[in-house]
Amino acid sequence: MTQVTERGTPLPTARRAAAGRRRSPAAAACVLGGAMAAGLGLGFLAVLVIVLWISSPYPDSGPGGALHLAAGLWLLAHGTELVRYDTLSGVPAPVGVTPLLLVGLPALLMRRAARLGSASGDGRDGGEEGDGDEILPAGAVFSAVTCGYLCVGSLVTVYAAGGPMPADPLSAAWHVPLVAVLAAAGGVWAAKGRPAGPLPHRVPEAVRRAVTRPRYAVALRAGAAGTLVLLGGGALLVGASLAWHAAEVQGSFLALTGVWSGRFAVLLLALALLPNAVVWGAAYALGPGFDLGAGATATPLGFAGSPALPRFPLLDALPPEGPGTLLTCAAAGVPLVAGLAVGWFAVRRAREVRYRETALTAALGALVCALLMAGLAAAASGPLGSRGLASFGPVWWATGAAAFVWTLVPAVPVAVAVHSWRTRPARQPDALAMEAEDDWHDSGGRELRWEALRRAAGSLIPDLAQDAPPPPPEPEHGHGPEPEPGHGLRLGHGPEHGHGPEREHGHGYGPEPEQGHGRESEPVPTAPETQAAATAPAKPPRRLTVVTGLHLVLTAVPAPAKPAAPPAEPPRPAVAPVAGARVLARRKPPA
Repeated sequence: MTQVTERGTPLPTARRAAAGRRRSPAAAACVLGGAMAAGLGLGFLAVLVIVLWISSPYPDSGPGGALHLAAGLWLLAHGTELVRYDTLSGVPAPVGVTPLLLVGLPALLMRRAARLGSASGDGRDGGEEGDGDEILPAGAVFSAVTCGYLCVGSLVTVYAAGGPMPADPLSAAWHVPLVAVLAAAGGVWAAKGRPAGPLPHRVPEAVRRAVTRPRYAVALRAGAAGTLVLLGGGALLVGASLAWHAAEVQGSFLALTGVWSGRFAVLLLALALLPNAVVWGAAYALGPGFDLGAGATATPLGFAGSPALPRFPLLDALPPEGPGTLLTCAAAGVPLVAGLAVGWFAVRRAREVRYRETALTAALGALVCALLMAGLAAAASGPLGSRGLASFGPVWWATGAAAFVWTLVPAVPVAVAVHSWRTRPARQPDALAMEAEDDWHDSGGRELRWEALRRAAGSLIPDLAQDAPPPPPEPEHGHGPEPEPGHGLRLGHGPEHGHGPEREHGHGYGPEPEQGHGRESEPVPTAPETQAAATAPAKPPRRLTVVTGLHLVLTAVPAPAKPAAPPAEPPRPAVAPVAGARVLARRKPPA
């Protein structure tokens, strides 16, 4: 009760309220960061458009029209469809082909704002008990940054409605939030260290348990690898086509405008649409190709129809009209290589994985690749008008289906084959090489070499077991070993055992010392000792294993020199020396 009633002790409720008050400035900073991210993207496009408007010799409108156009381009960078009213037929024509390079501008700015919002408030500016700014939860940072970004997006949509190319409200209502949510989620996830932990508890337990399996991470990796291969093949096809039609591309670029500002604008537009061309090339290699309006379709098997296309450098690099050739059909090698990549990356290193699991992982990787290609095809295409130009670019569902089939067929057998190769048993040594006789396996050289190894390695290698000597023959009828002549031994009757060795002079066992020698001869074992030695089991020889391919260096390793011991101190005298003592001469005592 004393701790609760003291005035200086804060209650838990007060602490939570104070924490909430401390969190409000951080949340406001996150909202401001999201708004600044949107403003930076809009400002970059506005400056670019204003520079081109100023440098243009014949501007169509004033600075207000340039700013409205910059707002429309900012919305187009999010995938929003713009509506063009000044058409020849008077029918409004939608413009929905989004330059994919422009999408990177708002996405990167939004991701950076989310990362900065997550890193702010590290709590290092406070006092002893952490009175500084607290780290905001990931959900709070995500919500605050997204809210600030969408507030600016709604204002830009309203402002662009008064320009020559206003944005479709329904399209802007879901395209702008989609880009903002994905970019903010990626920024918060990167700021938290890219955690791969369990999903939130509100997700069903079965889904959480299934997602934690390693097959899904491997499938994502395999699908991403296949998608990168397809995009790389598409870039290769686009580059080869531009080089093949270099003259037509150059003529189209020079004929569009004669001033440097106009050519610079055309060049920027072509660069912004270059990622779209890469996706179109990947769809062309997969087989479905892409639509060019008015029923015209370009595929490796042929170019059907005669579309009325405007002059543009990228459009002049299209394949020629008519049936396909062997050169165009060679583009089918791109999805084949993508399928091989999916199969290669779908194999795990673990040996306990079964073939069925590997095949399923490869199939999931093909599905991931198909989904990614379908999304990219949908983002790279769109309408460029009404009626015949309502569909311009690759069809997303056809591209995704073709990517799934092309990658599934080679991926599964390749994954199984790679898994079988990686989990193969260890290779056994060649029997003929083991049975071949060489100098190393000679009986004499082997013992010598092992002895040298043992001496060099010390106690690391055991002694080479020698063959046990044959036991001596047992004496018949109790007779001991017959003595050699000159040793003074003969067979006789012992006092205890009926037979045994006996000295010539005296009783006892053992030979007499030889004359002329200062030492006694070695004792001869008696019958009980001989029988015990004969009946003792012989020690089996120790088995040694010779490892082929083992190279040992028998050079003696010098031992590190021990540090020299410090010199011993001289012994101290028992009596301390006396300084300044005077020695007197001994006097003879008086008589």
